[in-house]
Amino acid sequence: MEATVRLGVFFAVLTLMGTWEIILPRRTLTVSKLGRWLRNLGMSFLNTAAVRFLCPLLPMALAVLCRERGWGLLNNVALPGWAAVLLAVLALDCAIYLQHVLFHAVPLLWRIHRMHHADMDFDVTTGVRFHPFEILLSMGIKLGLVAALGASALSVLLFEVLLNATSMFNHGNVLMPPSVDALVRLFLVTPDMHRVHHSVVIRETNSNFGFNAPWWDRIFGTYKAQPDAGHEGMTIGLAQYRQAKHRTFRYMLAIPFLGRPVGHPINRPRPSE
Repeated sequence: MEATVRLGVFFAVLTLMGTWEIILPRRTLTVSKLGRWLRNLGMSFLNTAAVRFLCPLLPMALAVLCRERGWGLLNNVALPGWAAVLLAVLALDCAIYLQHVLFHAVPLLWRIHRMHHADMDFDVTTGVRFHPFEILLSMGIKLGLVAALGASALSVLLFEVLLNATSMFNHGNVLMPPSVDALVRLFLVTPDMHRVHHSVVIRETNSNFGFNAPWWDRIFGTYKAQPDAGHEGMTIGLAQYRQAKHRTFRYMLAIPFLGRPVGHPINRPRPSE
């Protein structure tokens, strides 16, 4: 059931956002859309296969095990069911925000994460473009969080579906009226909000780390409302990965092993490499 729900939501959101991008695009793309979609979606399918093959225990199965054995915080406190679910989803979302910050702050982790930022355009498929190493590391962190929290299987399923759907939504190359964007970003990270994070300007790259809830960036001081050059004028990607060879599938997989991981420590802007 879990796989069916997640796959159904994935293709539904992909179709919706892809259609929206055709009808009302926010920016003109700079490289071949077909090639990017094939590479980014191909990476997503590779990541799914890697997780299924290399992870003997997935978060929902661990949640069930924790419930049976009374492991984790929420399995040892008396809370209404709805409150436990809400608290678990919010805690997991905050943890993902902090994990994202960590992947920018630690040079070794930035090596892995920069494949996501090396995309020279920003659309729905950027939301599923992550290196397999990052996906596997994230899975390990998520398993630890589920065990520590004692999150229920329902909480984990809701969070996983929400994270996947909002990641594709807030990476969309879609046009939203400013008034609508201002309203939506009070409750959800919007494409205009997250696009700032994909700017080639380092101080903008180190902002707007949230995926679901927009509040963490405001609470922790990493929020930036708009890019300095405007959404049409900003440059997407990383300064050191702009050649045609950097867009190949093979190079995407090799990025963690290439070059120096400098230039992105949190709150310490430096000139681009």
